[in-house]
Amino acid sequence: MSAVSTIPTRADSYAPGRMKLTRSFVTVVFSTMVLLVACLVFAPSSVSWGALSGSLPFAAIIAIVGLGQLMVVQQGGFDLSLPGAVSLAVVVSTHYPQQNDGLLYQAVLLALAFNLTIGFLNGALVSIFRLNSIIATIGTNALLYATVFAMSGGVPSVTTGLLANIAGGETFGLPNAVYFALGATALVSFMLKKTVGGRRFEAIGASPAAGEAAGLRVRSYQMMAYVYAQLFYCLAGVLIAGITREPTAFQGDSLLLPSVAVVVLGGTSLLGGRGFPISTVLAAFFLNQLSQFALSVGVPYSAQTIIQALALGFGIGVYSLRWSGKVRKQPNNNKWRSRHELCKFEEGPGSLGCDCGHRTGRCGSGKGGDTVLVRAQEGDACPS
Repeated sequence: MSAVSTIPTRADSYAPGRMKLTRSFVTVVFSTMVLLVACLVFAPSSVSWGALSGSLPFAAIIAIVGLGQLMVVQQGGFDLSLPGAVSLAVVVSTHYPQQNDGLLYQAVLLALAFNLTIGFLNGALVSIFRLNSIIATIGTNALLYATVFAMSGGVPSVTTGLLANIAGGETFGLPNAVYFALGATALVSFMLKKTVGGRRFEAIGASPAAGEAAGLRVRSYQMMAYVYAQLFYCLAGVLIAGITREPTAFQGDSLLLPSVAVVVLGGTSLLGGRGFPISTVLAAFFLNQLSQFALSVGVPYSAQTIIQALALGFGIGVYSLRWSGKVRKQPNNNKWRSRHELCKFEEGPGSLGCDCGHRTGRCGSGKGGDTVLVRAQEGDACPS
């Protein structure tokens, strides 16, 4: 099946060599600049180099877990096993080596094996057995914490010197954790935006039904979202083990709400679809700096959860508003027009969707030759 748009498209938006700034990127950058100005005026100590160098590693941790949560949210789910997954990686990385640098690589591999197993379990429960993602991941989170208690007994352990140097050290004046976060961001951005598999991943998140109609392996993509997420949780846990030196068995508890908040602040819809890794990472810095600003002006640490919840609400509110005051008139003023006004389909192999101009619709071929229209984000290009 091939799709041909009957409404003029904005081809200039996709011209080679032209970079299009997304709404999410502009929003996060503007919000961060406003926050930094407020910090300079009301709490200069929160933007001193000492304060930034101390807080950047934790911003990097939030960014990494945010990238993992991003991939699950893109498939329309939530991964509530994040706290247990991060805590288990922390415990394995500290308790297994017993401060022996020679056993560190074995500990990291063991933590990775645990997280991958949980990732496949989460993915199978959601994609194959069709359980609600919240229910499925809450259950696996309980299993993870049972494993944490079995291994640690709830008692913290000192990390190895090698891991402390790798995760807690600095290179060229920046904490090493920042480089891990930048590397993870580059990897996710490339995979999602520059590969065929990444585009299919986003298309399936926008409409699993259209993906199935196009012959894509929808369940496999949905399962792998949870597996990929666990890889980032494992990385975050190992980094926390090195940064904190003597971490507790509950280090992941404080990361669940921030992981969802940065995804929303980054512009990704909680219903799934297109994701914004770079904006998500910038949102992690914004959220971390917002917490530092609140502490500097005297807000108690116990109110951090409230601040994160307000940031989450802010993100939902901002992206629920329409920015443009000028709306081009279309032949049909209905918010969602019929599929015949959006796209014209022809039989035969072709693309999954099409760009339908100012108001876009994601189209796919249903059973028996019927066409299906589902919601897509404005500006999505027709994949080749």
